[in-house]
Amino acid sequence: MTTPILARDGTSARTEYEIQPGSLTEGGPAVRLESFILQITTMSFSKLINHAGQNLEFAFHESPAPRDPRHLVLIGHGVTANMNRPFLKALAEALATGGFHALRWSWSGNGGSEGDFRDSCISREAAELGAIIDQAASAGYTVSYAGHSMGGAVGVVTAAEDARLRHLICLAPMVQTVRFSEAEFGTVTPDAGCMWDDPACPLSSTFVNDLRNMGSILTAAEKLPLPVLIIHGQEDDLVPVSEAEALYHAVLHEHPVSLVRLLTDHVFSGEATSAMCHEVVEWLAAQTD
Repeated sequence: MTTPILARDGTSARTEYEIQPGSLTEGGPAVRLESFILQITTMSFSKLINHAGQNLEFAFHESPAPRDPRHLVLIGHGVTANMNRPFLKALAEALATGGFHALRWSWSGNGGSEGDFRDSCISREAAELGAIIDQAASAGYTVSYAGHSMGGAVGVVTAAEDARLRHLICLAPMVQTVRFSEAEFGTVTPDAGCMWDDPACPLSSTFVNDLRNMGSILTAAEKLPLPVLIIHGQEDDLVPVSEAEALYHAVLHEHPVSLVRLLTDHVFSGEATSAMCHEVVEWLAAQTD
C-alpha cells in the first residue's frame, strides 16, 4: 500500500510517499504488453529529427482509449542508455494502457540514433528535447515529459525555459551534476578514457565540461512553472536519494509537487518497475482529470 509520510499542504499542494515494492504485484493495474509504432494516421510525421538534423530512433505507444487524444508523454533515457531500457519500455506501455499516448526515443549518439556519443551532454539533449517538442506541437499535440537520470536533468533544464511542457516526471534524476562527474569519472581522463570502462561510451570533455559548468539543476528547478513528480530509489548507489529530496524542496510551491521513494536501485529493478509505472500513471491521471 502507499503510505503518506508528509501531509498534503493546501497552499503548496506538495505530497510525499514511501512505497514498499511488491505492494502492487497483486490486484494492481494490468500492463498491456503491446506497443504501437508511429503511423501517419496517428501523427503528422513519420520520423524524429533533432535540432542538428539527425534521425533519432523512436517508438510510439498509442493508447487505445486516450484520456486526451491530442496529448503525448515524451520519455527520455539516461546517460549510456537508450530507449529500450526495460523499465522505460514498461512505462510507455503502462501509460498507453492508462490512457496516455507515449513516445520514447534514443538521444543522438545513443542506441540506433544518428550522431556521435561523445557529443552527448545535458545541454545538447535539452536542445534535442526542444526539437522533439516542436515536432509534437506541429502535429497538434500538447506534451508532458518523463526523464530518467540525466534525462531527468534534461527535463528540468528544458521545463524551466519551455512553457509548452504541461507536466514533468523525474525518475532518479541527476541533480548535483558536478558531484556526479567527480564521483563517477574523477579518475578518468576526458577524451582518453571511457565511462565505466565501456569502450562504446567514451568520456568526452564535452560531457564533463557541461556537467561542471552546470554545477546542479537546482537553480533551474526554482523556475519550474508546472506540476512535478519525482520518483527515486532509496537504494540508488549512482544518484543518492538526497538529491531527489533537494530537488523536491527547490521546486516552486505554486504547483503540485510530489516525491515518491521506492526501496529500489537506480533503474527500478524487479517489482519496483511496476510500482514506478503505477505511480506515474496515477499521478498523471490525477493531474489531467
